[in-house]
Amino acid sequence: MSFKVSVAKLVAKVGGPFSKFGSGSGKSFAGILFTKIAGIDAISELSKQLGIGSIILTGTNGKTTTTTLLIKLLSTDVPIRSSFESNTINAIASAFIQQKGDIGVFEYGIRNIKYGIPDTVQRVVDPVGVVYTTISQEHTQVAGVKNPFEDYYKAKRLLSQGMKRGVIVTNADDPRTALLGLDKEKDVHVNYYGIETDGIEDINGEAVKCPKCGETLTYSKYYLNHRGIYTCSCGFKRPELNVKLTDIEFAPNSWKLTVEGDLFNYTVSKNINFNIDITVPPYGFHNIYNTLASITTYASFTPKVENIESTVKKVFNNLDMSFIPPGRFEVVDIGGKFVGLGQGDNGDALKINAMFMNQFVDAPLEFIYTTPDVDEEEIFEDHYKVIKSMNPAHVIVVPGRHSIEKAEEYYNIIKQDFPDAEFYPLSYEEMDVRIERLNELARNSDYKYVIMTGCGEEQAMWEEIKKKMINR
Repeated sequence: MSFKVSVAKLVAKVGGPFSKFGSGSGKSFAGILFTKIAGIDAISELSKQLGIGSIILTGTNGKTTTTTLLIKLLSTDVPIRSSFESNTINAIASAFIQQKGDIGVFEYGIRNIKYGIPDTVQRVVDPVGVVYTTISQEHTQVAGVKNPFEDYYKAKRLLSQGMKRGVIVTNADDPRTALLGLDKEKDVHVNYYGIETDGIEDINGEAVKCPKCGETLTYSKYYLNHRGIYTCSCGFKRPELNVKLTDIEFAPNSWKLTVEGDLFNYTVSKNINFNIDITVPPYGFHNIYNTLASITTYASFTPKVENIESTVKKVFNNLDMSFIPPGRFEVVDIGGKFVGLGQGDNGDALKINAMFMNQFVDAPLEFIYTTPDVDEEEIFEDHYKVIKSMNPAHVIVVPGRHSIEKAEEYYNIIKQDFPDAEFYPLSYEEMDVRIERLNELARNSDYKYVIMTGCGEEQAMWEEIKKKMINR
């Protein structure tokens, strides 16, 4: 290690205690100090200290939960360095400096090339694993500017494009992430995960264009939005699955999942097999994919392959809802009234919330919808498809973000199909008032079933509403 890098690392360690004020387990402050002194390229010297290497997780949705689950799994077998929620190269550098372990597990959000610098991250971190959860069109706005989806997709691709060793773990049910794996099979091993059971079916699946040729894909089955079993006239189709959900049993308080695997493990350089039955809380359909992603990644990199089945059972059979980040959707029973509430700031998320809520509903439903903002019309269009698919008996519309005027525009569209819909122009700046009123609207609803979801402060707003609802 060079003298400059050694000095930068020492200074970063001294400044490390201040990193407690950041979010996530990796924090960022030590990494900021290090890169200011030694430069971003010096991170490559830190990454070489890991005996096995780094795993980076990215995607539009599911990053934090998948990373959290993977940390639980891998840390059972070996010491690891990790960061989540703080989606920056500085957070990764901080984990290199402040933690110990031969494997790194890092969540990394990328919205464009300029801010996400995915090619730079790939080069200096030199990951042995890149994990793709799913890629959809919800997070293409950066710093108030809407970016072409093609640029967003390219940014995700760049995170693994330079890999010459290791394993890519990717969602085969998503054609976009599947292609990223198929295009790298000549350079690295690719482990695909997905669903292969009739126990799950989307309420309103939607075909997307083939990421290879641009023609509309043909689907034989939808699992969740554009995720499913698909083919294209150009020959592109869903890859064969290395890890798959083969059976699922739903019950009010728990779900039973059967997961089968036949994949390549990087640390022992050979294929391994497993067949695992686990019982999990009723944690939502999206977390089935997060579960598959975390199990696939764990089985791809644990050096203790003999522990795979026992560790997976130990982690998931003891899982409770606390692993889900604050603000995420859940159904609360308040005196016989069932209120489903939580963030749903894109089409994927809102549909998942609706599918989860539908398990409980056997009577008329009220939908309290918190809207997107200016320049988020595509999100509203996706949201509105889900709202209509639920056929609510009554709709209430509240601004979910800053613009009351834009929220009213969305409300006027909704009113064309739901003439008795109501609009409450609650200010984003008076968040306490908004939280109190949303709580009252749900609590005082005339309906036994209420779903309250959409846009908002992703964690704080929803978690505060939930606390008020439960504590009263």
